[in-house]
Amino acid sequence: MSDASDTYLFDVGVVALAHADTPIRENALEYVRAAVVGDIDAIVPRAAVVGAHHVLSSYLGHTNAEASRLLQNLLGARRIHWYEGMTESIVRDGLGRAGDANVGGWDGYYAEIALTEGVDTVVTIDDDFERFDGFETEVILSPEEFDQLNRFLDTGVAESA
Repeated sequence: MSDASDTYLFDVGVVALAHADTPIRENALEYVRAAVVGDIDAIVPRAAVVGAHHVLSSYLGHTNAEASRLLQNLLGARRIHWYEGMTESIVRDGLGRAGDANVGGWDGYYAEIALTEGVDTVVTIDDDFERFDGFETEVILSPEEFDQLNRFLDTGVAESA
């Protein structure tokens, strides 16, 4: 973690990976645990939790019931700042950012939240957020770990760390 006094925003990849049974989940889990116990100030869009359910159940081998249970437990974390805003203006501005930066709509939405909420660092599994100004990007996977994740997604087989 860069600085415990910073405000962090977690994208869907971090939320999902922290709850996945893969050997590369530790960095994501470290951030989520720190947020749950209040060691860091974290903002998590509730939409990221729904997205994490999709990722866990569609790509990372969890049943719908398992993914639901895990993420319902996470939603009970009272020290996380849960972001609920999905107003037309936030979505519209996020889509504008996505188009300008040539990234997906979800990344534009998360970037808009980060800028609106004064987030210091977006925590993510890829480097797309580096295309935005106004906050730092903490990519929690090395290129090798990202390749390992992609191989896992392709084959469903975890490699040893």
